[in-house]
Amino acid sequence: MNTLDLWLAPWRHYPEGYLLTGLILGLLIGSFLNVVIYRIPKMLEQEFRTECCDLLTIKNDKATTPLSLSTPRSSCPHCNHAIKPWENIPLLSYILLKGRCSQCNASISARYPLVELATGLLSVLILITLGLTSEGVIGLLLLWCLIALTMIDIDTQLLPDNITLPLLWLGLLVNLFGVYSDIHSALWGAIIGYLSLWSVYWLFKLVTGKEGMGYGDFKLLAALGAWMGWQLLPCIILLSSIVGATIGIAGIIILGRDKNIPIPFGPYLAIAGLIAFLWGEQITQAYLQFLG
Repeated sequence: MNTLDLWLAPWRHYPEGYLLTGLILGLLIGSFLNVVIYRIPKMLEQEFRTECCDLLTIKNDKATTPLSLSTPRSSCPHCNHAIKPWENIPLLSYILLKGRCSQCNASISARYPLVELATGLLSVLILITLGLTSEGVIGLLLLWCLIALTMIDIDTQLLPDNITLPLLWLGLLVNLFGVYSDIHSALWGAIIGYLSLWSVYWLFKLVTGKEGMGYGDFKLLAALGAWMGWQLLPCIILLSSIVGATIGIAGIIILGRDKNIPIPFGPYLAIAGLIAFLWGEQITQAYLQFLG
């Protein structure tokens, strides 16, 4: 038993307490993830524009105050009203404000409280499934990164390196202590995860002349392999295909989505990765038993 498990052991006798703590923490992290989801693409765009202007030695006509996750303060996009602390309480503020800005009465997107709620509930699911253990607590970090990557990819079709690469290294670091897999399986998981989608990408491009996915997808699968080991990569890839087909067909039939519009693959990988993280071994065993 490692040091973290020893520290957590006394609290396992109070499941209601640590699950409620997990829910509240998840809601708070969900509020922060809304900032991450909104700002990181804009930070990358700002950085890219500045670098291009410096390279071409031209003036940056759209130069603005440098953006970070902490500055400037969050504000209403309609009237620039600085959001007060009491207006930023996860879920509760949205309900009390009736989904509108307190200053200009403009509508606030329901996505913000939904991200908070999803983060809170999924955090509880992690703790219920893995328990108050080192696996459960560290697994929350994986969950929160996957939520951020999913939403960013939906918005921009980007999987930022400043999330995927630290996630990959964190997976290797965690498994250096054998939390989810041994370090050799984790290392090969990262290598095989990257090269498998890289190979598919180039094969598809050679055959069709088109790009079927982005490099961020390679890095995300490499990160998932680093967290769970190469043994669960087939499960993740199969699940991502099933999730993608299900959501894609549902979008075409129910929402009337144009089938020619590109669909980001990152969210499917993230959903499949979370399923495999929680129940991958059981799914693999059930599949092998089915095959006899």
